[in-house]
Amino acid sequence: MQKTIIKNAHVISPDVDLVDATIVVEGKKITQVTTKKVSEKGATTVVDVKGQYVMPGFIDVHTHGALTYDFCDADPQAIFKLAEAKLAEGVTTVLPTTLTVSHEELLVAAKNAKAYVEAGSPFAKVPGIHLEGPFINVKCCGAQNPKFVRKPEIKEVKEINKVFPVKQISYAVETEGGAKFAKDCIKMGVVPSCGHTGAKLADLMPAYKNGLRHMTHFCNQMTPLHHREIGMVGAGFLIEDLNTEVICDKIHLCPDMLRLIFTRRSLAHIQMITDSLRCSHCKDGYAFSMGGLDVLLKGGEARLVNGGNLAGSTLWMGMGLKNVHDVTGLPLKDLVRTTSWNQAIEFGWGEELGKVEKGFTADLVVVNPKSWKPSAVFVDGEQRI
Repeated sequence: MQKTIIKNAHVISPDVDLVDATIVVEGKKITQVTTKKVSEKGATTVVDVKGQYVMPGFIDVHTHGALTYDFCDADPQAIFKLAEAKLAEGVTTVLPTTLTVSHEELLVAAKNAKAYVEAGSPFAKVPGIHLEGPFINVKCCGAQNPKFVRKPEIKEVKEINKVFPVKQISYAVETEGGAKFAKDCIKMGVVPSCGHTGAKLADLMPAYKNGLRHMTHFCNQMTPLHHREIGMVGAGFLIEDLNTEVICDKIHLCPDMLRLIFTRRSLAHIQMITDSLRCSHCKDGYAFSMGGLDVLLKGGEARLVNGGNLAGSTLWMGMGLKNVHDVTGLPLKDLVRTTSWNQAIEFGWGEELGKVEKGFTADLVVVNPKSWKPSAVFVDGEQRI
């Protein structure tokens, strides 16, 4: 059995901050995390990380693309390139996220994800996919194409799920049948999420009563807070157990909003995401199409050419963590749960993923504390970067 020792590690894990620690990995599992001296005898590999952070591998549940590829591309290489880029960012588990496109295009994306797993998942793990749309509010499309918006239909989700597991679906709860749709999703083992929505609080509550506990890219493309109708932003602050996705690039949400969210909401119910697009890992000035809409990356911001709506990000999860740490001053051992463990808990992986702890799967990212970029990444105990 492969035995790896990672030494001189600054371990950052939920409620854990250990300097000069050693992590012992046997096979796929972590068998020891200690500050005591560990014998290197019998080790297959010894990795000296020289004081860098070692964190749980990031889990990104909302990401569309990178390296000029989008998950909805017909090209079967798109999912490989996305997973490769995510691994380079320190993401060890990813839910590739679709756009609001035709049913046929969604089926192709699911088939490509299945082929990636059948090829051995050589980069980040892909346990399932996230459908962002097509069941959204046409008035809250953002950078989604209104041409393909349609009413919630669990039959369509089931057809896609037969090809490859659907783990999350973002939809507008106020649409016809929205409350029942939440219940139907949960019966399938799919996390229903409120997003691209014009809902009022009263529209949310029937779906909430049916089990909906997730909000897609909190504050973006949802009803804002108002003193006579608190909308979905107000709901996110009022209802503690809503798991809110947050894009921490300081563009989609200003630093003050990030500070408000991370200091006023329970950290147990915040999930950092990237919502990255095909322009991620690309140079400024890159122009591309997204679901049939033209987008331009300029000044680090991806916006629709017509209308100027923000389309997504080029964010890396580690940089998002740095941004929040800088803005709030909160300890990394508290913030780090929002990059992986919260996601793992919601999707049923909380006893295996999201912690650097004995008994957990050795999905790990070594982060350079100066650049906040990964210098090594381990998946199932195997060093892949």
